[in-house]
Amino acid sequence: MTQLFETTRINGMHLDNRFVRSATYEGLAAEDGAVTPALIGKMSELAKGGVGLIISSHAYVSEEGQAGPWQLGAYKDALVPGLKDMADAVHAAGGKIVLQLAHAGYHAFTQATGRPAVAPSEPGMSKTPRHVLTPDEIQQIRDKFVNAARMAQNAGFDGVQIHAAHGYLLSQFLSPHYNRRTDQYGGGIENRVRAAAEILLAIRREVGASYPVLVKINCRDFCDSGLELPDSLKASEILVENSIDAIELSGGLLVNDKLTPSRKGIHSEKEEAYFETEAKAFKTKIGVPLILVGGNRSYPVADRIISEGTADYISMARPLIREPGLINRWRSGDLKRSACVSDNQCFKGIQAGMGVYCVTAEKQA
Repeated sequence: MTQLFETTRINGMHLDNRFVRSATYEGLAAEDGAVTPALIGKMSELAKGGVGLIISSHAYVSEEGQAGPWQLGAYKDALVPGLKDMADAVHAAGGKIVLQLAHAGYHAFTQATGRPAVAPSEPGMSKTPRHVLTPDEIQQIRDKFVNAARMAQNAGFDGVQIHAAHGYLLSQFLSPHYNRRTDQYGGGIENRVRAAAEILLAIRREVGASYPVLVKINCRDFCDSGLELPDSLKASEILVENSIDAIELSGGLLVNDKLTPSRKGIHSEKEEAYFETEAKAFKTKIGVPLILVGGNRSYPVADRIISEGTADYISMARPLIREPGLINRWRSGDLKRSACVSDNQCFKGIQAGMGVYCVTAEKQA
């Protein structure tokens, strides 16, 4: 078929096609973040469905960095056996999997952690106080990311992804909306990217040159005083200089009303790939593979984006919640659009303690 089903590689990781399952919050881990049989089953189903690369949901690297209930964790060695079982199940099904590493920062799930949320600075967005990180504490969090990357490598994951998007901690450092610091971690973008760059360099020293290390970053925050495209490009160039292997381009903050990372109402091809314009700007500057997420729903749009060189990989989350076998369906020649209606009802299952699933499909069955 087209370039979409070419064999490619990201550093030392070979991929069977150019489709990526973008990280999404499954809500299927145990209370302490441990892998469960349900989570293993979800990952195995995706691998059997033909997606080239699975990126796990955000795994919190330290206890105060947990973002929500039943979230996957990567903060203590006792979690490694479960992580290994998950990676092994994906490999047995013929897939590849990367562990996404994250810290919620300002948006931590404090009612569960019992600890104050931490932040680059106190932006006055809430009456709830946040603990402003000291430089030493930033270094401690760096070490937590490194430890999580070591755990992922030991568990057999094919790589790691640093989560620096959507308003989580590293996104907060990048964004002037959150980051009002006046030290070496604040001010211009060269300083605001410093925390992410230091984490990247430390992870690279730990995992070696050939182990894939990816990053997910916002092209824009789409809010007043937020991260904008020129600064996002500059930050990404610095990360490339510091050995990042691929960039997944997203945008928006979870607290935005309309321009969130998972926008509703993607009903036509013209509404798809809503970060495509920014991706074109990235491709002129960034010399590593670019993964494009955001409203991808149809085969023709995916094919065009790859054939035109706008991005190197197509990333999706909600369509693969609705249809885990979507990629195999397209590979077979059935090129009908994804059945996902972009209503975001899939996350209601997490709130009910049932994990993420397509509520709409169940109602229609």
